[in-house]
Amino acid sequence: MLAITAPISLLIVPGRLIVSGDAVATANNLRASEWRFRIGIASELFHQAVVIFLAVALYRLLKPVDERHALLLLILGALVSVPIMFVNVLNQVAALILVGGPAFLSTFEKPQLDSLAYLFIRLHGQGITVASIFWGLWLFPFGMLVFRSGFIPRVFGLLLWIAGVAYLASAFCTLVVPQYAARVDQVALLLEIAEVPIIFWLVIWGAREKRPGAPAVASGHVTLT
Repeated sequence: MLAITAPISLLIVPGRLIVSGDAVATANNLRASEWRFRIGIASELFHQAVVIFLAVALYRLLKPVDERHALLLLILGALVSVPIMFVNVLNQVAALILVGGPAFLSTFEKPQLDSLAYLFIRLHGQGITVASIFWGLWLFPFGMLVFRSGFIPRVFGLLLWIAGVAYLASAFCTLVVPQYAARVDQVALLLEIAEVPIIFWLVIWGAREKRPGAPAVASGHVTLT
């Protein structure tokens, strides 16, 4: 559910409506396609709510492997990043209000409102960058738990670490050395896909339940009830 809905708000909607460096064009797009922008907002709220249940499910699954790392996964994966993203949505709401031109903003000229709306859009983008730091960090304990689990192939742990490094590199360049951000993001976006394969493995293969009377560890694989 997360993998399906997240691209709507993070990639598809911004790609259709936001014109980089052009406040007027962006504001006009928001006015013309307000419904699409609202779908993006709803999608962002939805997939962040899903993250909470995902982190709890992974915590329950991987706690027997290492409780400390499982708790770290839960904190970094949901308790920190999700509140940032929920509060960050207010920037989108503010942009929507500004382009709507309500009566209480009549003291501002339209170009001023468009510029302010674009400012809030940019702030929303920076908020995602801040949240992506934790999207990267939580993949390290996740990868360690996968690597030690015995019931998930270790290669998926390595892939999670690669994706984690990519998220952190992208966030660092965007916030600290923005002149290199565009170049790094081209590579980071490809590497971030490395977190996707484990989704398919968990959906298709999953964690097998322990058979009655079967030992907890058999042939090097851990089975969970």
